[in-house]
Amino acid sequence: MSGVTVQHFFDPATSTLTYVASDPESGHCVVIDPVMDLDYASGTITTRSVDQLIDYIEAEDLTLELILETHIHADHLSSAPYLQNRLGGKIGIGSRITAIQATFAEIFDEDDGFNRDGSQFDLILAEGDRFHVGGLIGETFYVPGHTPACMAYRIGDALFVGDTLFMPDAGTARCDFPGGDAKALYRSCRKLLALPDATRVYVCHDYQPAGRPLAFVSTIAQQRQNNIHIGRGISEDEFVAMREARDATLGMPMLMLPSLQINMRAGYLPPINGNGRVFLKVPINAFGGLHVSPLAEAE
Repeated sequence: MSGVTVQHFFDPATSTLTYVASDPESGHCVVIDPVMDLDYASGTITTRSVDQLIDYIEAEDLTLELILETHIHADHLSSAPYLQNRLGGKIGIGSRITAIQATFAEIFDEDDGFNRDGSQFDLILAEGDRFHVGGLIGETFYVPGHTPACMAYRIGDALFVGDTLFMPDAGTARCDFPGGDAKALYRSCRKLLALPDATRVYVCHDYQPAGRPLAFVSTIAQQRQNNIHIGRGISEDEFVAMREARDATLGMPMLMLPSLQINMRAGYLPPINGNGRVFLKVPINAFGGLHVSPLAEAE
């Protein structure tokens, strides 16, 4: 029995799907993977996407209990703090967030003022933890692969998979970011595909392959049968070979550098400097390229 109402919101700029999952009996809800808008060229942050969520939650007279991140996203900014400031609720993420924070604190040369213990988040979740959304019970699944800290959340018959499974015609998420692991993703997908056939699968991204209309929900049975990367009994070795070859052809997400710096802070911006401004860093060639020493200005 489901009991959960799911409303989707799509950000075409980043192909990201955000969900409001609510208990119709109590009117309590959870938001999963909310988006903050960034025009990277001008450094302008706006709230168009998250304001749509707020309008919906207020129009439906819902009470926001939780704001859940499936992982530290590398392709869009989280709007969790803005949403929390407007409507309340606790911000939650998986317990392996500390590994992500340690990795990217080094890449972005963060000082000791940046906490690497996950304390920016209100709620730290591990495999098998349960949470409540009104009268509904949610369950957590640890699903590493895309990153070492990915989580999926099941509420009633609705499963929010983050960047593990995509729609069946799009396959699965990449595994070439720091800490990513194609073998781990295969096993995570297999864990999810062992859930009941009728479980509804809600994806975090839809890139609309071949120009098809937006799609965001399938079932475990459909994924198991039709997913082009992981369905129909594809072996682990076959999957890893395919995933690693495909990942080698992919460029970096356009918003990766700003997204990581903000999202590892639970969606908060870095501290304001003495001039009242906030800055993000661009670590030159941290992910490959020329050695920078001959190009750097002498101190």
